[in-house]
Amino acid sequence: MSYLETTRDVYREAALTPDVGLCCTTNPVWELPGLKIPQKMQEMNYGCGSTVHPRDLGNNPKILYVGVGGGMELLQFAYFSRQKSGVIGVDSVSEMLEASRKNFIEAEKQNPWFKSEFVDLRKGDALSLPLENNSIDVAAQNCLFNIFKADDLKKALEEMYRVLKPHGRLVMSDPVCEQGMNDELRDDERLRALCLSGSLPLKEYVKALTDVGFGTIEIRAKKPYRILDPKNYPTSELIYIEAVEVAAIKDPMPEDGPCVFTGKAAIYYGENDYFDDEKGHILLKNQPLAICDKTAGDLAKLGRDDIYISESTYHYDGGGCC
Repeated sequence: MSYLETTRDVYREAALTPDVGLCCTTNPVWELPGLKIPQKMQEMNYGCGSTVHPRDLGNNPKILYVGVGGGMELLQFAYFSRQKSGVIGVDSVSEMLEASRKNFIEAEKQNPWFKSEFVDLRKGDALSLPLENNSIDVAAQNCLFNIFKADDLKKALEEMYRVLKPHGRLVMSDPVCEQGMNDELRDDERLRALCLSGSLPLKEYVKALTDVGFGTIEIRAKKPYRILDPKNYPTSELIYIEAVEVAAIKDPMPEDGPCVFTGKAAIYYGENDYFDDEKGHILLKNQPLAICDKTAGDLAKLGRDDIYISESTYHYDGGGCC
């Protein structure tokens, strides 16, 4: 049995018998006016963060969500795209799709604004999405792509890139890990399916995104996720796993490489009212400007004593140098 079949089996079981402890997020991330999350949908929220960000969702976007879970994030996306088939949910597990359909019927009872037709559920695979090229404004996945091994991850990201419109965005939440993992952990199919042993270092995760062509990457949050300890897992050391929320934007790739925002800022505190680096970046005096890592490196090379460059906060909420 392949690791992907093991993954389908794990989530087939989770569809038939909700497993509240399967992933760490079991409460609605967004408390939105008029939005009520059915209890079973909440229990089946098998993710490690949120991919729903209101600033991504203006102007009735066409939204794709891969790996539907109990449908909670699909319902939240539908809140911002109240149109027939405004949200497309794709899953390879028939039982999960059926469980979501039942949850949406309950969601209709609790939310007068919601209609099940807002969500188009489709049987499909992340490695071969049943959608046309350049047809989606916002694509999302939560705690799924970390399960994939390198070749499959590349295919899944290429598929997301293919279906997105120019300047569309892929919003993701996944575990990452800066420590090395031994082969026993990496090769354990069930631990990989449980979103534990497939976690990549953040730089490798970002490189996978830029390698398929995404020109802008935003690290929106990074927070604690899980511990793998020697008493309960096949490891001789304590392994700390974090969860990141990332947006990859289908912008053209700049000639000098991608713009990756990790939460750095530059502050000019010199004698003039502003500083112009003559590369399109103007720093107003004592006003922090969010900058990508590439711009941070260029400013640092200037060797000025009147520009402060912060460390990465791994929190970026828009605006900035690019």
